[in-house]
Amino acid sequence: MTREFYRNIVLATDGSENTQRAISYGIELAKLSGATVHALYVVDTPSIISENWTAGKETIYEIIRADGKKVISKVKKIGEASGVEVKEVILDGYPSNEIIDFAENNNIDLIVMGTLGKTGLEKFLMGSVAEKVVRGSKVPVMVVRGEENS
Repeated sequence: MTREFYRNIVLATDGSENTQRAISYGIELAKLSGATVHALYVVDTPSIISENWTAGKETIYEIIRADGKKVISKVKKIGEASGVEVKEVILDGYPSNEIIDFAENNNIDLIVMGTLGKTGLEKFLMGSVAEKVVRGSKVPVMVVRGEENS
C-alpha cells in the first residue's frame, strides 16, 4: 500500500459499540497510508421531525447533536494517539444521503463504517444506513462488522 493510496477517509460513526471496530480499522488504514480521517456523525433530523409529538423536539435534537460531538471527539483522540489527523464533521439530514454526499463532494477515497448502530432515541440504524451507503456510493465503502457478528 503506497502512502498516496488513501488521502482522505470518512469514518462514519454513531458512537455505538458496534462501530468501535470500524473506527480501529479506519484509523489503522489512515496511519498506514498517511490519510486524513474525517470523523462523521449525522444527526438524523428527518426522524426527529417526522415524529407525531411536538414538545421537546429541539431539546432532543440538541441532545443527539451533543452526543455526536462527544463521539467524534473520541475518534479524534484515538486518531491523534496514533499520529493520524482527524477532522470532526457533524451533519444534519438522512444519514446515508449525508455520508454519500460528503464523501463525493470532499475528495474522499474510502468510507469506513460499522454494520450496526443504536436504536430507540437515537434512531440511527447503522445497519440499514451501511446498506444504503454501499448501494448508493460512488466512493469505495468498507463495512466492518461489530465484534459479536464476526
